[in-house]
Amino acid sequence: MTITIQSLVTAAALAAAVAALLGYYNRGFVWFHRQQSQDEDIRAIKAEQGLLTYGVLACLKGLKEQGCNGPVTEAIQKIERHLNDAAHQ
Repeated sequence: MTITIQSLVTAAALAAAVAALLGYYNRGFVWFHRQQSQDEDIRAIKAEQGLLTYGVLACLKGLKEQGCNGPVTEAIQKIERHLNDAAHQ
């Protein structure tokens, strides 16, 4: 068996094609993993944001019970409207 220039070129082309396919596969795998990680982060952020919104709403309702009106009442109405709209989407 003799090794010719043509067989070396063919082997190099095959190796380059395999390396390129592995590179594309790895790039797709990393992208998919990053998307999953970002989805988990977004879920956690939304849960924390919801908890903070309910805390602010509770504080505003406490202020209203103590007799604060005006912007407090308006803020309570806006938050409740936002929560209602978000729940129906």
